[in-house]
Amino acid sequence: MKKGLLIVLSGPSGVGKGTILKEFVNDPELNLAYSVSMTTRKMRPGEIEGVNYNFVDRPAFEQAIRDGELLEYAEFVGNYYGTPEEAITGWLNQGKNVLLEIEVQGALQVKKSCPDALLIFIAPPSFEQLAQRLRGRQTEDEQTVNNRLAIARGELAQAQQYDYIVVNDTVEQAVEDLDCIVRANRFQTNNMKEFLDEVNHNA
Repeated sequence: MKKGLLIVLSGPSGVGKGTILKEFVNDPELNLAYSVSMTTRKMRPGEIEGVNYNFVDRPAFEQAIRDGELLEYAEFVGNYYGTPEEAITGWLNQGKNVLLEIEVQGALQVKKSCPDALLIFIAPPSFEQLAQRLRGRQTEDEQTVNNRLAIARGELAQAQQYDYIVVNDTVEQAVEDLDCIVRANRFQTNNMKEFLDEVNHNA
């Protein structure tokens, strides 16, 4: 069985990753499994345990680090975020494509440990629009928003380390761009090795 593709999505807070992913994961042809990250941050209104994140306390997260259970983890605005490894390995071995939505720090860790992973960065049309979106959420005070904007500058500076950049001008176009990238990547030479080996074996 052909192993699945690990797809890593990142982008600054407020760029609209969640909205894009709601549309993107519904495409049955992509055979996607969505990995739910673990975090120590508090649940926001409307979020659901096990759907948006697995919410844990700091001691539980640090125990998972010590036990080597995480594919990657990072500390962001005072909270831990990480990806449990066991489920991902299982899905990939079953031939499923696995989608991770994680911070830049964690994504670059994944790139080192899983060089075949496909890294896609979601960028805002402009920094001004990103600031407007963050303030428009009205879920955090101005100091926290400013902290997120400062972090976003650093994340945008690292976007060149990703394989692709998708600009979220409209959700519809961003989803279409993501779909095109993932479909095209399946036919890259390094992802067709099993097929070529089989053809050559039967030649």
